[in-house]
Amino acid sequence: MERPAWAPPGIDISVPSVSRMYDFYLGGSHNFEVDREAARKAMEFMPGLPKIMQANRAFMRRAVRHAVDNDVTQFLDIGSGIPTFGNVHEVARTADPAARVVYVDHDPVAVAHSRAVLEGDEGAAVVAADLRKPADILYSPEVSRLLDLERPVALLLVAVLHFLEDEDRPYEAVTELLDALAPGSLLVLTHASYEGIPLSEEQAGGTVGVYRNIRNPLVMRSGAEITRFFEGTELIEPGLVPMPSWRPDSPVEEEDPYAFSGFAGVGRKA
Repeated sequence: MERPAWAPPGIDISVPSVSRMYDFYLGGSHNFEVDREAARKAMEFMPGLPKIMQANRAFMRRAVRHAVDNDVTQFLDIGSGIPTFGNVHEVARTADPAARVVYVDHDPVAVAHSRAVLEGDEGAAVVAADLRKPADILYSPEVSRLLDLERPVALLLVAVLHFLEDEDRPYEAVTELLDALAPGSLLVLTHASYEGIPLSEEQAGGTVGVYRNIRNPLVMRSGAEITRFFEGTELIEPGLVPMPSWRPDSPVEEEDPYAFSGFAGVGRKA
């Protein structure tokens, strides 16, 4: 397999990556055939996966605008993935040019491309770190330089927590991150769930099996289990809802049924 010029040295391009599969679902070009093959297998069971990812990105953009409208102009985006149109810093700076953003990912391709996109940008940076180790993120030079943790921060955990199994202690990781943030900070979160998917759980489980086979288990949590991540915050109206239903810009009746798969919410730290 020929290594593309944009692929960082040292990565195994024969193993699928969830961030590169996500890039493929969104129509991006920074993915390998092994990623496309795995994504196509997942779509055999759940053909609406691209619609789910589009709804996920659309929610993220609305949540970022909500944060800036409420004077939260610092963003910590964990599991940020490969840069696509409408990144957090682009959306935030439309409303406030002084907004500051730190992106975090553990995928080398995502980190390399983020650094290329952000080159020369003094108000944004990327950290190579893992959500399972919050201290590595919170005490990174990039966070220390760009974010004032004595002021509110929007913590984005968009389409990432469902890749952490219970033994990875995801609830503890979120708590540790929130504990480090000032009152008034926001938790912006989306999470996969069997609830809302316009398929039987058995068929949707085929997609879960694809991710398990590539050693990136996809954990489908219930609405009640996802709500637990917001402990220590007050859920902002309309609460934990399907992604298109969170403060929509257009009538939700026009959305594809797959867009209602999973949940989204924003909580404010007291």
